[in-house]
Amino acid sequence: MKNLLLSFFLLIGLLFAGQPIHVLTVNGSINPTTNDYLKHGIENAQNKNAQAVIIELNTPGGLLQSTRDIVSEFLNAKIPVIVYVSPQGSRAASAGVFITMAAHIAVMAPGTNIGAAHPVNTQGEMDSVMSGKVTNDAAAFIRTISEKRKRNITWAEEAVRRSVSITETEALKEHVIDFIAPNRAALLDSLDGRKVIIEKDTLTLATKNTTIEDHSMGWQYEMLNLLSDPNISYILFLIGIYGLFFELYNPGSIFPGIAGAIAIILALYSMQTLPLNYAGLALIVVGIILFLLEIKITSYGLLSIGGAIAFFFGSIMLYQTDEPLEFIEVSLSVVIPFVIVTALFFAFVVGAGLKAQKRKVNTGEQGMIGAEGIAMTALNPSGQVRVQGEIWSAESSEGKIVKDSKITVTEIHGLMLKVKKSI
Repeated sequence: MKNLLLSFFLLIGLLFAGQPIHVLTVNGSINPTTNDYLKHGIENAQNKNAQAVIIELNTPGGLLQSTRDIVSEFLNAKIPVIVYVSPQGSRAASAGVFITMAAHIAVMAPGTNIGAAHPVNTQGEMDSVMSGKVTNDAAAFIRTISEKRKRNITWAEEAVRRSVSITETEALKEHVIDFIAPNRAALLDSLDGRKVIIEKDTLTLATKNTTIEDHSMGWQYEMLNLLSDPNISYILFLIGIYGLFFELYNPGSIFPGIAGAIAIILALYSMQTLPLNYAGLALIVVGIILFLLEIKITSYGLLSIGGAIAFFFGSIMLYQTDEPLEFIEVSLSVVIPFVIVTALFFAFVVGAGLKAQKRKVNTGEQGMIGAEGIAMTALNPSGQVRVQGEIWSAESSEGKIVKDSKITVTEIHGLMLKVKKSI
């Protein structure tokens, strides 16, 4: 029986020999784009008959729902999934703990750390009831993963409940990871001959002479990942507003309208991938309305102050929800300058445009009405006048006007002016 098992494992090893290993790289926050990238990466590896997928991980954390989706992909994978926290100096914090422990094989490079998985709320401290519910849910989630992968359940729960964090050597000692590898070559050497259980089947890895295929994020995923940054989404949203306003006040400009429409569409896409707080979005809209009202209504700056306050708090709240997450908020270093720029934009640029529209027309036929000039000849009732540096034929509408008298234009008929004597 023993010889039969050895023969079976040898056969599996021979089957694996020559099969490539796909390498995926995650360097940043965990979000829907990261989830989509890993999902398609694992599916692609399975379809191309790869013997395993290595995920080189360096993350500060991210969205809980995206983390759950990624863990589900790992647990249902048809090939071994190896998470390698690297390069040196990297971390698997918060969401990274769940992802690392869900792998079939978990590895860390020297000088890395893992932990601090306590759920947080970007709106501040949660009340005790909500905090308890969220923490208990996350703790149950990490216990399920640890039990499935036969890792240290006690430490995993402590990482969630008390935000403990440990180094790679401590993680190995606590049976959180399987081994330490200083580089990819050492990782492949240590993986060779290791057994992984996939749906009750035991597979033996053969990695010494295998082909490595790097499948890093393409430009499409890089762009979508960039859009998942709340600061980028916020800036795009404001650029879209500015562009559309410029187009509305200067119809036919074309470029501001096109740029604004594209920015708004990209911002709306980004907002669908982020935990959008609609109260924050509403406050931003209210702030813009107050800025516009300041232009129309004399409030001695009160409406502008109210608009700036609403805009500021709306910007801070824009990507904050009750969902436990990390690193999904707009930076104050971005919010404050844009609040100031927006207030100045509406106070001066838009305000100046509206005032210009209200000015009296001073060109063309309409611009001539009310213009003052000098009678070049006596008007009895017809003669010539000088208006705005030009000599016109004119007719008096109020009796005789003597030469060199000051006149005012009352009407214009083709090339004939109707004038009266200025008071």
